[in-house]
Amino acid sequence: MSKLLDQTDCAIIEILDGDGRASLSDIGKQVGLSGPAVGERLRRLKDTGYILGFGTRLDLRELGYTIQAQVRIKPRSGQLHMVERMIQEQPRFMSCDRVTGDDCYVARLALADVAELDDILLPFHDRAETHTSIVKSSIFETRLPPLSVKP
Repeated sequence: MSKLLDQTDCAIIEILDGDGRASLSDIGKQVGLSGPAVGERLRRLKDTGYILGFGTRLDLRELGYTIQAQVRIKPRSGQLHMVERMIQEQPRFMSCDRVTGDDCYVARLALADVAELDDILLPFHDRAETHTSIVKSSIFETRLPPLSVKP
């Protein structure tokens, strides 16, 4: 990253994290800049790689996904790349991290009901061990880490 974030950049990012549809004018009022100046800062934050994009947060229950599951996946010998491809190709996996430790992957699934687990995970069983935990509730969703301003 070519430039450290200043306090105004941090404030803009935090405002957008709370309300991704905030207008440039509204953001500007909160940080003491004009709308065009906020737009320029956002363009720079994207160009320098601080902001990768903008997205939408959905209520999965409204879409019919009433259950989420965490799945730890440990590919069998020689199956690492095939298992990774299978994970990427299964659209019910909402996220997946490569991790250290006994497992290679930790993934999150969206499910309409628990019976879908067999249909989704059965193809993996010849190539990997899986360990699944049903998510009872989330304390919080993805959030920003502290945006500290370095001198």
